[in-house]
Amino acid sequence: MVRIVRIRSTGLHAGGRPRRGRVRAAALHVVFALLAATAVAGEEPPPDEEPAAQRPLDGASGTGSTLSGEETLFPEVVPIPDRWRIKPPPYQKNVEGHWWDPYNLNTLKGDYPILKTQDLFLRLTAATRINIEGRSFPLPSGVSAKNPGSPGFFGNNESFFYDQKFALKADLFKGNTAFKPPDFQITVEGVVDIQDLKTNENAIVDVDVREGINRFSDDAALQQAFVEYHLVNVSDRYDFISVKAGRQPFNSDFRSLIFFDTNQGVRLFGSAGGNRYQWNLLAFYQAEKDTFSELNTFDLRYQTVAVANLFVQDFLFLGWQNELSVHFDYDDGVESGFEFARDGTLVRPDPVGVATPHNVEAYYLGWASEGHIERLNISHAFYQALGRDSQNPIAGREIDINAQLAFLELSIDVDWMRYQASVFFSSGDDDPRNGEGTGFDTIFDFPRIMGGDFSYWNRQSIRIADRGGVALVQRNSVVPDLRSSKIQGQANFVNPGLLMFNVGATADVTQTFRTVFNVNYLRFVQTEPLEILLKQPSIRDDIGLDVSLGVEYRPFLSNNVIVRAFSAFLQPWGGFVDIYQPSTLYQVGTEILLVF
Repeated sequence: MVRIVRIRSTGLHAGGRPRRGRVRAAALHVVFALLAATAVAGEEPPPDEEPAAQRPLDGASGTGSTLSGEETLFPEVVPIPDRWRIKPPPYQKNVEGHWWDPYNLNTLKGDYPILKTQDLFLRLTAATRINIEGRSFPLPSGVSAKNPGSPGFFGNNESFFYDQKFALKADLFKGNTAFKPPDFQITVEGVVDIQDLKTNENAIVDVDVREGINRFSDDAALQQAFVEYHLVNVSDRYDFISVKAGRQPFNSDFRSLIFFDTNQGVRLFGSAGGNRYQWNLLAFYQAEKDTFSELNTFDLRYQTVAVANLFVQDFLFLGWQNELSVHFDYDDGVESGFEFARDGTLVRPDPVGVATPHNVEAYYLGWASEGHIERLNISHAFYQALGRDSQNPIAGREIDINAQLAFLELSIDVDWMRYQASVFFSSGDDDPRNGEGTGFDTIFDFPRIMGGDFSYWNRQSIRIADRGGVALVQRNSVVPDLRSSKIQGQANFVNPGLLMFNVGATADVTQTFRTVFNVNYLRFVQTEPLEILLKQPSIRDDIGLDVSLGVEYRPFLSNNVIVRAFSAFLQPWGGFVDIYQPSTLYQVGTEILLVF
């Protein structure tokens, strides 16, 4: 117990000499204070209360609370080596941690310093993500169809997909990071991936029809390995400049519309104005990715990506964050030459038209925002793409790039419901042969718009003609770019473009359960690139209606366990029917994320 005794000041009179009455009062106060302190020192703690410094600590919560081997002048007091191991007062709930418990204090999760230091921490993270999907999309039957009597060009369009990734990450960092960035941080992450794909047609899992209709694959990768170093503080509010080098993740905008990847490079970043301004300067020299797992390999991609951006909080309105950015993509296809995927298909250059190795040099000027203005939630993005392609395979010639992307989402919260409406536009090319590429394409996107990966159009890859050609839309993308692969192919600015309208609602039914419902109407902006590619005239503009429903369950109110389930269908209209077939396409599945 601690008692605080207040002693009043004696004060001075105008001449600077103390008054005698106040001197005597001060003396009495000192005597009473000494008596009170003696009484406190002589008190015994209640039988059910142990002095805070003497309460034991669990091993995972920082075993070794005493300084071993140290002598002390006060043997009744147990010294504490650092402030991290001070126990809370007994009137607070005190839950001991364990090495297997990620929710309470744990040395393995970076809650306590290691090696008897004051500010060196280790954080271990183990995670697995399980994805199970049943889906349908147009698949060719071909001359080597599994069922030789198949009369149509398209065969059985159903498939089953299982993918599971295991990740183990270690972060070693120095510094008290509650109010400032770490002095340095070293991160290493390894990922193992296993996949099982089951289809109903040959030549889907591999160009060699002898491989059958099923494929099991596995892969392992050093996905992250970087060092972060704190260079300097630029203000007394811990505005800073830091550098990060190595394999690292980076998301270039709020909705991941242009570049979202984990790859190798150098990033210089920092903040200013009490963290109101944040900025990044990034240069990646891309590693090649595995065809199936999409994990990094140790082969070079011969592609340079650079990003410079500036984030401004509370721009014009409180709660509205804005970003200005410049992206640069130089994809040296001449140096990389012909690149084949693991399933034997040609992915670089695109296996259509004039399949000649070529270079793509593209610049993106962007303005995006995220936040709210009063009650209205607003998110928007606009990007202008410029540059050149030395030999576009569909145009059959060198082209200059001049394309645009625009996105706007407005939403409003009513109690536990959020209602939204949004529109997305990527420009198309109305004259593929004129030497100007006006169809917008991204670098490496992962768009979180209009239902995100709950949406059929966003989640699934829909191929043109066959497995060895190009895709109308890539997996985890919305732009109909007509390129061979998002991860291994080159950006293509001769494409039909997309106009998509959305209405949706999100319901936080409980603190642990959320539902997301979206309806999207899609249409091509221009169909001329499709007509030239397929040698098919008069393809209509309509694509169809995409309806999706997703649920998310977080049983422990944290991100340690997340269960997501989704279902969606795409009802083809107009142009999609002209290219493929009128049957409704669907997806249904679940994702489970477990993190320690």
